[in-house]
Amino acid sequence: MAESATPAYITSLIRHFADLRDGTHGGSASRKDKEAHFEKAVQLLAPVARQVLTEMNTSLLLDTGQLTETGLRRTADGGLLASWVLSWPEQHSAGVEPIALHAYFGGGFHHPHLRGTTVHDWPLNVFSDEDAAAQLSILRAIASSDLHNLVYRADYRIVPAVNRTASS
Repeated sequence: MAESATPAYITSLIRHFADLRDGTHGGSASRKDKEAHFEKAVQLLAPVARQVLTEMNTSLLLDTGQLTETGLRRTADGGLLASWVLSWPEQHSAGVEPIALHAYFGGGFHHPHLRGTTVHDWPLNVFSDEDAAAQLSILRAIASSDLHNLVYRADYRIVPAVNRTASS
């Protein structure tokens, strides 16, 4: 049996650790060039982030959610952030934060990361459409973990699909 290709999440970790070793990101050493890579990564990642949150909205929130995007913006520490956020009525009523996918490049960071509302810091190494597509499982895991953690902060009733099943 032939060896399979290295899984994308392993490749991402190797790139991340090599960046730490070399002080680079995507082969770039200057902050300006790293930020240019990040801006491109956000553009490539946006459709994948929207797909994940749309899947959750359709299947778990029964299309009651609202997806919003911040676009790329500068943070107070001089970094960059882009967010895709899914909010819905039960989440608002429970007073918990929405499900969010964030791509961020902190002002003092050497390279960017992905995070959620409650799940933090996965390496962001997206330089091509293929790299962005390979993040699908990571973004699904972040969003799913967020919803799981938000249920523990509130109650299972913040998930409309569960309420429908319980009342059926």
